[in-house]
Amino acid sequence: MESFGGELFGGRFRPDLLDPVPGPFPGLDADSEAFLARLRDFCTGKVDGALIERDGRIPDEVIAGLKDIGAFRIKIPREYGGLGLPGLCYLRALQVVNTTHSALGELLAAHQAIGLPQPVLLFGTDEQKREFLPRCAREISAFTLTEPDIGNDPFRMRTTAVPGPAGSYTLNGVKSWVTNGVLADLIVVMAMVPEAGMTAFVVEARSPGVTVEHRGEFLGLRGLENGVVRLHDVVVPASHRIGDEGKGLEVALAAQDTGRLSLPSVCAAAAKWSLKIAREWSRVRVQWDRPIGEHEAVAAKISFIAATAFALEAIVEITGRHADNGANTHMEAELAKLFASEKAWQVADELLQIRGGRGFETAASAAARGERGVPVEQLLRDLRVGRIFDGSTEALRGFIAAEALEVPESAVAPAEPAALDDFGPLAAHLRFVERTCRNVAQHVAHGRSRWADDLPQRQLFLGRLVDITAELYAMSVSCVYAKTRAETAVALADAFCHQSRLRVAELFGRLWANTDDHDRALSTGVLADRYRWLEEGILDPSIEGPWIADPPPGPSQHENLHRRVA
Repeated sequence: MESFGGELFGGRFRPDLLDPVPGPFPGLDADSEAFLARLRDFCTGKVDGALIERDGRIPDEVIAGLKDIGAFRIKIPREYGGLGLPGLCYLRALQVVNTTHSALGELLAAHQAIGLPQPVLLFGTDEQKREFLPRCAREISAFTLTEPDIGNDPFRMRTTAVPGPAGSYTLNGVKSWVTNGVLADLIVVMAMVPEAGMTAFVVEARSPGVTVEHRGEFLGLRGLENGVVRLHDVVVPASHRIGDEGKGLEVALAAQDTGRLSLPSVCAAAAKWSLKIAREWSRVRVQWDRPIGEHEAVAAKISFIAATAFALEAIVEITGRHADNGANTHMEAELAKLFASEKAWQVADELLQIRGGRGFETAASAAARGERGVPVEQLLRDLRVGRIFDGSTEALRGFIAAEALEVPESAVAPAEPAALDDFGPLAAHLRFVERTCRNVAQHVAHGRSRWADDLPQRQLFLGRLVDITAELYAMSVSCVYAKTRAETAVALADAFCHQSRLRVAELFGRLWANTDDHDRALSTGVLADRYRWLEEGILDPSIEGPWIADPPPGPSQHENLHRRVA
């Protein structure tokens, strides 16, 4: 199935794949709006985000309340006890809970985006849907793929699933950084079946041999129930296998396709809140007899935040609606995750700079001094992991580039110029996208001729082309989204596109004029200990231990930290 992002990489600008956008703007159906209203009321009246941040834990009554209003079953079909609401409603719900506290967004996303509901809906049998989906309406699920020595490279997986009697499997292994792992009732486990390969299983968290050995603590996302899960001789019936043996990677990737729209939604919410704080603060803070927002240096930051917030909302709304409509949004989701996680981090950093020393101070500290407690430093900490979670920036660039290189050279011939008259003043930006995507395809062809089979190893070259394409995608959805909004949206889209075009020009300028060769040579010298003298005169506060833990096999030697919330 054709997709706008895939076509863009092939040098073909296809606005018909984005516009017209399915569904009305900006509203959702009445059931979705009613649910979002209940969720907002619950978050404002029953949830104390500062308490979660202080204690590093989501209270049981908050989790129970979210269950009661249906927050764990937004997309589960009604026939299985869910609310049966569209994906866009779920994405907007994430924005509500995430601006209450970021750990709430992770709690819901880990369950509904990549947890059990999505794999069962996509690959489960009718019997599995009847058994598990009603449970997922109130029980919490987690997804386990990562291990101590694997992240974006799942083929090194060491967790095994050995076939046994009556079609059962015995699972052994240790899974790291399992979001919701401490709370989960049901766990999707990826394990290697001998001779067949990676396979997905549903594991009951209270099964004998399942132990939550550690609850992680992180730079941000305090309250995140993320842990290490050991499986020792865990017997799983064949009826709990999702899909065929050896199809686990397919299950994981399909879940990620929809899951990757969760993070852009969280990033859009962060940017929108940043805009609110920047607007309010920059009018009351006075320097040199003028509000700081009137100073050009700050005004540029406000403009960047506003334009980027609009683009991130456009990505969520446009891509989300097309996904709900059954369009192929695989490439778009990857581009969205890459772009949103990078830009939201920059937005938060600029907001902290606007706030100055108050941005570096915690909200609790500011409130204790008698000022408004604005958690900007928390935002920066919480957003940073977005560039790592669900495919790091570097890994995503590689995945996207690999897909782009699979497009046959004969298929990159430009399409007929698109009709853009109804875009008004934004048409010029879309013409830029049209020209530039052909330029990207030409640079890919040039790279093939220069490096031949070594092209996939030119990660920096390909990464810049991926970043250019992500900018082109963001420009395109911004222009399409502006058509559906108030007239003032055109100014936001126009500003974003002008900023984006400058970034594209810079990336093109570094395609062939860069320090890549020097950087590789210097890095080789560093790794060969050639420059260890530069490290003299400092102390290393690291706690001694192996760089990568190699968990011993066998039963757990730790207390089970699993926490069940009724």
